[in-house]
Amino acid sequence: MASVTLEHVTKQYGGVTAVHEVNLAIDNGEFLVLLGPSGCGKTTTLRMVAGLEEVTAGRIMIGNREVTEEPPKDRDIAMVFQNYALYPHMSVFENMAFGLKLRKTPRSDIERRVKAAAEILGLQPYLQRKPRELSGGQRQRVALGRAIVREPAAFLMDEPLSNLDARLRDQTRVELKGLHQRLGTTTLYVTHDQTEAMTLGTRIVVMRDGKVQQVDSPEAIYRNPANQFVATFVGTPAMNLLSGTVADVNGIRMVKIGGQTVPVTGPLGDALERLTGKSVTVGVRPEDITVRPPEDGPHLTASVRVVEPMGHEKLLYCDLEGTQVTVREDNAWPGRAGDQVALRLDPDTLHLFDPETEDRVQ
Repeated sequence: MASVTLEHVTKQYGGVTAVHEVNLAIDNGEFLVLLGPSGCGKTTTLRMVAGLEEVTAGRIMIGNREVTEEPPKDRDIAMVFQNYALYPHMSVFENMAFGLKLRKTPRSDIERRVKAAAEILGLQPYLQRKPRELSGGQRQRVALGRAIVREPAAFLMDEPLSNLDARLRDQTRVELKGLHQRLGTTTLYVTHDQTEAMTLGTRIVVMRDGKVQQVDSPEAIYRNPANQFVATFVGTPAMNLLSGTVADVNGIRMVKIGGQTVPVTGPLGDALERLTGKSVTVGVRPEDITVRPPEDGPHLTASVRVVEPMGHEKLLYCDLEGTQVTVREDNAWPGRAGDQVALRLDPDTLHLFDPETEDRVQ
């Protein structure tokens, strides 16, 4: 195991900058996830760490050794791709052992490592089977086993679960998390799936247009997003964003949203003093909005357009003066589409963003 460090790493293709001065320090044994939409630079970043892409500027360290100019075979890393890339004519054992044979590893060591990896992954009954005789999940485990037997300083994984169906992806994700807890190998993992990022990552790196937007724990990114992009990209359903203006009414801080107002008290209300009269974007997650009788206190009036039953809960898609607001309600909620509802926003859960820069202001 080893730490992985990226210092001002940049990748350009002609006049296009695909990755812009990425600085990351991945601790020894950490599971770091690169998360973002297609084209954000996450896979390019991973490939530079692997040595499959040249670095335009900056440097990469694995442990205390700089590997920026070293070929992939000398970096002591093992990769797992979206494509299993198994040799169809080889057995599971032979696929897992192939890389070790190329390195002229002694036969006894090969058998020991393959059998140990097979035990960890539950592949013992399949060691003599060919890939065509395996399910998709089993093939992915073979690909993981091929990486494990290398006993590398770090694993690099590029969307390894994308080819699996939803149920198998959930199962394999749990297995992958357990595998990391057992092995403790430093892992850099690329995905566009926020569920994978939130459940697997020790920390998450959210990327957009080749730039790092935020690096933090899953909980911190969810509760304290650095900007609107992070706020809406992480979380399902996405965070609601409402355009508003900060006002002071008889000493009480308010946010005007359309023709309605929401009082903001406590620490957030105090912080709003410097923003009085200014436009803000109010962010609130669906689970932080509650439907209450109007007499229960300050609220926003909206109409329910669609009710989406989810089994354990209901999602309400409401119209608030032309803006859609999503609300997560208990499955026992008795209303229906067409109802007028009173939405209560808890001031302790609100997020405020600058409408011009989209950065968090509070």
